[in-house]
Amino acid sequence: MVAGKVETLFPRLEERRAQMAKTLSGGEQQMLAIGRALMTNPRLLVLDEATEGLAPVIRQEIWRAIRLFKEQGQSTLLVDKSLSEILPIADRCTILEKGSTVWVGEPAALDSSVRDRYLGV
Repeated sequence: MVAGKVETLFPRLEERRAQMAKTLSGGEQQMLAIGRALMTNPRLLVLDEATEGLAPVIRQEIWRAIRLFKEQGQSTLLVDKSLSEILPIADRCTILEKGSTVWVGEPAALDSSVRDRYLGV
């Protein structure tokens, strides 16, 4: 479906083609894991903090790929704290607090009172 070739989705991996996966950087390993998951043609791709702890350039590359997934119709469940990245591409949002759902809705309905109450730092 989405990832006809992992190299096309994540061009940085092309130069690492002959390298063993365990010797890749953390970001490259994350890109490889996403590409491997896509090779199964999943009906739903689940990504739990896919960019956590990665370098900014790698984070941007993974978010670019996630936006591409959406454009190509890949159903994706994203768990993330990066509102600036997730809100523009989300169709629906769910906020959990201590394992309980406290808010569900469209990104546009996520007003400042909800943000301040549950998403403030």
